Amino acid sequence: MNYLDWGGRGDPLILIHGYGDNPHIFDDFAPAFTDRYRVVAYARRAHGLTESKRPYDSETLANDLRGFMRQLRIPSAHLAGWSMGGNEITSIAGSHPECVSKIVYLDAAYDWSDSSLHAALETFPIDPRPPASAMQSWSSYLTWHHEMMFPALKSIGRVEAYLREMAVEQPDGALKMRMLSEAASALWKGLLESHKDYTRVNSPVLAIYSTTFMDLEHGDPDLRSKFRNWEENYFGPFRGVSMQKLRTELSNSEVLTVPGTHTDFVLTSREKVSKAIIEFLSD
Repeated sequence: MNYLDWGGRGDPLILIHGYGDNPHIFDDFAPAFTDRYRVVAYARRAHGLTESKRPYDSETLANDLRGFMRQLRIPSAHLAGWSMGGNEITSIAGSHPECVSKIVYLDAAYDWSDSSLHAALETFPIDPRPPASAMQSWSSYLTWHHEMMFPALKSIGRVEAYLREMAVEQPDGALKMRMLSEAASALWKGLLESHKDYTRVNSPVLAIYSTTFMDLEHGDPDLRSKFRNWEENYFGPFRGVSMQKLRTELSNSEVLTVPGTHTDFVLTSREKVSKAIIEFLSD
């Protein structure tokens, strides 16, 4: 398993990235905690520079997290999972509560197995994968991500290392995605079949939600209109149901909503998010 270690003093804080991502998504975020915590983030199997190795089911991924902690001799840690990363931390909190101090869901407190989410995803306005035209060079690749996924960022440089680790340059200068298609399909299937059982979680929980799933303020006006319609009719209601499920099943939980999207809120609301996490972990 490949991982990044930002060092720091204090209790361990492990950051877990989302589907298709890699630990460099936290490059701009992790340093906010190193004066209080020892901060690390690992690449889930088939993600980043970690090898692709079957199987890819949720139980295996949670066991990987447990094995990672043993390898680094971390008996217990605070866990912060973004998006898909919420699955691993929910699972390990239920199966190995002695390993978990506190939990932070970074727009991750969703039950991805919910049929209403599956119906919403079928109506998603765009294909989130880069088109062939964006894979012709690093320049076109970074430009596409800036315009489509991170339009609120003034500089794509804040996530450039993260984006570059997701693709591999070919001899002719064109790019291909680093993650194998077989692994991508298996991981996606596992994600949509993974039910969150909050009732087994005894750790204190902070659930931070982004205001919207996609950007409704920046970027192409036509796309913003489509995203707004999708947000109002599909994902917004699903988010509300998810918040209620969390509050009902987890009495020891706090819920916070911050400006930004599912993709960028940790970057665009970095100060607010990091402050909330530090206050929660220090309480």
